[in-house]
Amino acid sequence: MDLLFHAFVIGAIQGLTEFLPVSSSAHLIVVPQLLGWHDPFLNSATFDVMLHGGTLVALLVYFWRDVIRLVGAGWAAVRERTLAGDPDRRLAAMLFVSIIPAALLGVAFESFFDTYFRDNLLLIPVIMVLGALLLWAAERFGRGVRSLERIQFKDALTIGAAQALALFPGTSRSGVTIAAGLLRGLTRESAARFAFLMGIPVIGGATLWKMRTLIGDPPAGDQLGALVVGMLSAAIFGLLAISFLLRYLRTHDLGIFIAYRLVFAAVVAILLLIR
Repeated sequence: MDLLFHAFVIGAIQGLTEFLPVSSSAHLIVVPQLLGWHDPFLNSATFDVMLHGGTLVALLVYFWRDVIRLVGAGWAAVRERTLAGDPDRRLAAMLFVSIIPAALLGVAFESFFDTYFRDNLLLIPVIMVLGALLLWAAERFGRGVRSLERIQFKDALTIGAAQALALFPGTSRSGVTIAAGLLRGLTRESAARFAFLMGIPVIGGATLWKMRTLIGDPPAGDQLGALVVGMLSAAIFGLLAISFLLRYLRTHDLGIFIAYRLVFAAVVAILLLIR
């Protein structure tokens, strides 16, 4: 029963923090250790795969109409070798351009970063603070005047390159991509929507890449139950987080998330130093 409860809580943390700009990796590394949850299965690559699968489900459920439209537009652009002034074809091309840097660097370095920061927890609060400063800079200097329909190739490349910073636990994939979008002049909601749409192929590709661990060592018994609970929890809370953030950013800035990151960093640093 403890395993299922822990899986539910960790899945909820993954779902919420994957899409809110507060860093899922930092929370998933730090929170279980501070709570004394050291079950090797919940810290395994297998469980991590299913949590990411849950957040992918959340994205697909929320954006299913966009996905169908953009896939069709992207295929038409490839078949006809032209964007033809179609905003959907253009957006599909931008999304493709943006995922290249993250895909290349993620495959090469994700395992190293994850292992290194699990062994050096005090670095995570530092990166949380740096991420807060990045969000502040985006709010301070971003013009926030362009909609998603007006996104350009330079914007897509910049946001895609910025996403590579999410390899550092504490950065936040959604946070760094939203910040990059704001600094390129996008509105808050447009930056968040582009970040989430970009997350579908990125998270999907990462999930498929990591699923190779399931083939050689499939779970059974309580572990199988924990996988299902964790994935469902991540999907449900991820869907809530996406819906909340897109509505919130229509009328609010990122200040609450900047404050949260600073408080979280301070609390974690104090607890780690005490321990």
